[in-house]
Amino acid sequence: MMEYQYCVVGGGIVGLATALEILSRDPQARIVLIEKEDGFARHQTGHNSGVIHAGIYYQPGSLKAQLCREGAIATKQFCTENGIPFESCGKLIVATSPMEMERMAALEGRAQRNDIVVEPISAGRLSEIEPNVRGLGALLVPATGIVDYRRICLAMSERLKGLGASLRLGTRVTGIAEDGTGVTVRTDGGDTLRAERLVACAGLQSDRIARLAGLDATHQVVPFRGEYYTLPASKAGVVRHLIYPVPDPELPFLGIHLTRMIDGRVTVGPNAVLGFSREGYGKGSVQLSDVASMLAFPGFWKMARTNLRSGLDEFRNSISRARYLEQCRKYCPGLTLEDLGTPGAGIRAQAILKDGTMVQDFLFLNSPRMLHVCNAPSPAATSAMPIARMIVDKLTAH
Repeated sequence: MMEYQYCVVGGGIVGLATALEILSRDPQARIVLIEKEDGFARHQTGHNSGVIHAGIYYQPGSLKAQLCREGAIATKQFCTENGIPFESCGKLIVATSPMEMERMAALEGRAQRNDIVVEPISAGRLSEIEPNVRGLGALLVPATGIVDYRRICLAMSERLKGLGASLRLGTRVTGIAEDGTGVTVRTDGGDTLRAERLVACAGLQSDRIARLAGLDATHQVVPFRGEYYTLPASKAGVVRHLIYPVPDPELPFLGIHLTRMIDGRVTVGPNAVLGFSREGYGKGSVQLSDVASMLAFPGFWKMARTNLRSGLDEFRNSISRARYLEQCRKYCPGLTLEDLGTPGAGIRAQAILKDGTMVQDFLFLNSPRMLHVCNAPSPAATSAMPIARMIVDKLTAH
């Protein structure tokens, strides 16, 4: 039996950052990280938009706002130290109606209370700095950036190797048993590992890993697909900033936007449609076991009833490119159907409670020797390093 002080389950950015945080506090710690895929960042981390968020949307004084601000600084510093390209290209939140102008003014006040530098942009000025974008006005967030989070994860894994961590890829956890002195972990390869403490950052499988460990996970992860399109190379210069809509407080997700990627591409999207497979990225992907567990969960039906109208809207956008295009053309009218090129998708692990509430904050389950991260809210990639500090604080304090 292999003996460790710490076992981390999950090789996304939060799991990797947590392992690094443990070793930054105790460089001699014996630590193993287990990931079921044959590489790191294969799910939420590797399928996100690549945005380094500034934290403008979050409630002033909230933990999400604090972690996002700290995370943006830490992410850029990590990139600088490790030679990873990033760009602080800025974000324009564009208002296209009088109601959105009112919401944008409130957003400006929130940004100021969050100590985030923003600049109101008039319609005329918007046309000058973004000739292909139209709106009644906009809010510029200069600190917003772009990066490839997979490269960050690769750099984290290399650093972990250099610090002596054991990284076990292609290894699925099949059993977790806790006793008074530690945690026993069984894997599909027949190995048995023993750790004094375990932290699980399992993302899309977080509820299942928690139940496997014997914890009372009363929530369930429901997958939401974020479907997007990549514009053709001829349209790669269509925008200079990230172009976002003014968020609707009545809707659970942000809405379709234009995103510059660090590799030069521009994507439009994503929408947010119910997924029928937690890890199926192709359109029409179905995993029957995922569907069965979702339909058997009472909270799913309560959530679906509450969000029926917006859910149907998103579904219509998913099946109709013309309808999807309408959302993009609200602020980028020059786009055509032919511009909606290669499709792609990410999947968001949305924790749902029994009463149908969509969890928008952190959700942890713990026992004397385990901590399970059951919901790490967006933008978890931006905030991964301060989230890791919070996780290790909780793990060691408990």
